[in-house]
Amino acid sequence: MGDAAGLRQFVTAWAEMARGANQPSIQPVWNREILMARDPPHITCNHREYEQILPPNTYIKEEDTTIVVHQSFFFTSVHIAAIRRLVPLHLSQCTAYDLITACYWCCRTKALQVEPDEEVRMMCIVNARSRFNANPFLLVGYYGNCLAFSAAVTTAKELYGNPLGYAVELIRKAKAQVTEEYMHSLADFMVIKDRCLFTTGRTCMVSDWSRAKFSEVNFGWGEAVYGGAAKGGIGSFLGGTFLVPHKNAKGEEGLILPVCLPPEDMKRFVKELDDMLGSQNHPTRSAPSFILSTL
Repeated sequence: MGDAAGLRQFVTAWAEMARGANQPSIQPVWNREILMARDPPHITCNHREYEQILPPNTYIKEEDTTIVVHQSFFFTSVHIAAIRRLVPLHLSQCTAYDLITACYWCCRTKALQVEPDEEVRMMCIVNARSRFNANPFLLVGYYGNCLAFSAAVTTAKELYGNPLGYAVELIRKAKAQVTEEYMHSLADFMVIKDRCLFTTGRTCMVSDWSRAKFSEVNFGWGEAVYGGAAKGGIGSFLGGTFLVPHKNAKGEEGLILPVCLPPEDMKRFVKELDDMLGSQNHPTRSAPSFILSTL
């Protein structure tokens, strides 16, 4: 029905009218024809996010949510700077999303003890509103879905054996391939392939809510204490999660990454993440853990 950007526009309009406005400050637009399939439809891009791959026998069934634990991780600017020091100079200007998503992908893959030759992927949820070259502002005010699940694909062995910059590079390339032509090709793909679902086998997904800022929406009672996902997972898809802006009790601003994994996998995930930010950036093992209590 909609994506995070559309939801933010809707909730903002709702709050504005709750505070007495006669109309929303951003007028809603439809322009559905922009996102419709072409006639005749023809696929021009490689949409690996929709490859139909059977998961291995050892893979945890995504619908089995009774055996998982939930833990949230809070990344301050200090943590993000520490991660940034792990990537080469030409990637030093990458976004916090790129860095945290790469960390999550690498650490989760190791925690799940994926076989080296097994294929793994990270789905980057890309808001394509600004990717339409003809008029990039045409979709401002559009409430519906205007996103792509662009996939970065590699093997567990390549992910394990390369520095963090390797994962960051794959994520940046996956995001960059979402163009206007990619979106037209995606619409055509959905018609030709009868709206098939994206693959979830050995897949991670991170939705960036850092710009949505739901906590700033004011219905007349002031800003919210928190505005974002309560736990990791997107529906029954355990590999999906969100990056949510938040301010902790100390007043530090940062990003929350809620994660859900089976108990033993979660222990390994915590260790991998602590090792990445602790032992590689501090001379001693006394670096404090940055785990936030489960929301």
